[in-house]
Amino acid sequence: MRYDISKHKAPEMPKLGKGTECIKILLSQASKDMYEPLVPMFFPVLGAHVSASEFQYPDLTWKELCGLMANLVGDSGCNKGQFPLLVEAINRDFRKHDKAELDKLVEWQRLRQTKGDNKDKPARPDVAFWFPPTDTTRPAFLQNAMGCEALGGRTQYFNLPEVEMADGLCGGHKQVSHMLRNIYDRQRVGALRATADGITGNPLLRANLTFSATPITARAFYKHELFNGTFGRMVFSYKPRTSRNGRIPRQGRYPDEFYQKLDEYLARLDACKGRFIIRPLNKLADKLAEDMASMADLADDDILWDISKRALHSAWKAGCILWILNNQTWTKSMGELVEWLVYHDIWSKMQVFADMLGKDADTTSEAQRRGPKNMLASLPDTFNESQLEALRVEIGKSKEGTKGQLSLWVFRKFITYSAETGLYTKTNEYLKGNS
Repeated sequence: MRYDISKHKAPEMPKLGKGTECIKILLSQASKDMYEPLVPMFFPVLGAHVSASEFQYPDLTWKELCGLMANLVGDSGCNKGQFPLLVEAINRDFRKHDKAELDKLVEWQRLRQTKGDNKDKPARPDVAFWFPPTDTTRPAFLQNAMGCEALGGRTQYFNLPEVEMADGLCGGHKQVSHMLRNIYDRQRVGALRATADGITGNPLLRANLTFSATPITARAFYKHELFNGTFGRMVFSYKPRTSRNGRIPRQGRYPDEFYQKLDEYLARLDACKGRFIIRPLNKLADKLAEDMASMADLADDDILWDISKRALHSAWKAGCILWILNNQTWTKSMGELVEWLVYHDIWSKMQVFADMLGKDADTTSEAQRRGPKNMLASLPDTFNESQLEALRVEIGKSKEGTKGQLSLWVFRKFITYSAETGLYTKTNEYLKGNS
């Protein structure tokens, strides 16, 4: 395991090498303090440019690159506002398309008015907005989903500057959990009912979403969604509070050269069609799944294990996007970035929600923002059962689970047991992997 996510300091992002040039281009217009928080946020935006493509996950199912959702979390005034500028840069073609679609609707409404009560009123044109407004309502969202499905299976993309705005999109806060899970899982959802215009349907939900929030608003919004699957489906990217250095961060000026380079990569996303198996990425996903299981075992943490499964799935989709951007070839640097995305997501979740995952608390002190504790790392290289038992009690776990945890550690070859001395010893394999 390369990253220690038990500390307040964020896992350091690997150097962006070959195959990550598009990410570097986007970061060229951001201030340096926002590099790591912004990178996970790019993939839902970029993924919305891919349609009519499927990729095989290691479990042999086929996945589209819709259903990606990410939430940027940081204190007020921490430069989260740079993200919407980059979203607009990536989605310039979406804006152009949507303007043409809006013109169709305006003309249709004009013709309807000129017909009066005439029965020959024109039918509503088939339209689909790719980058709908932030105040889109649930009925409009579902109607647009029908349009996107009818016109080629495009993905809607929403960037909501305040996470609470999801209530309007989903039809109220009680519906948020159900809607976001359906979006992630690419389910059909709608309302089979008659209306004045005959608009009814059960559309396939293809949507990618990004949100922004402060830690307080994020905790309030997700408070009741931590254990029903919604929380795990959302990628989180947290920017911790920085020192008071008195310097205003500089961001980009968006020159023409930037747009020219960016458009070359966006064209690759738009042109990608078909079914693909990215074997190096799937091999990496299998390895990371083992790493996630080991990390959960070392912390004896079922919640961590549950969260890690979907963190890996979302990072795998980001890997598919990187593969397309890099002319459908894989590199070591791309794999390193995918690995970092998994750990950064889990670290971000633990920084903001760790205490709530443990006991549904409402406080948000820095002391409680901590990641999962590797209990084996807190023990000496040679130790006995009583030492682990005392450690478990100290951090709030039951002493009854001590024997089971020791057996699991022996099975995973983290430790060996000597019947002669009654002592456990960390293996060289474990020490090398966690040095």
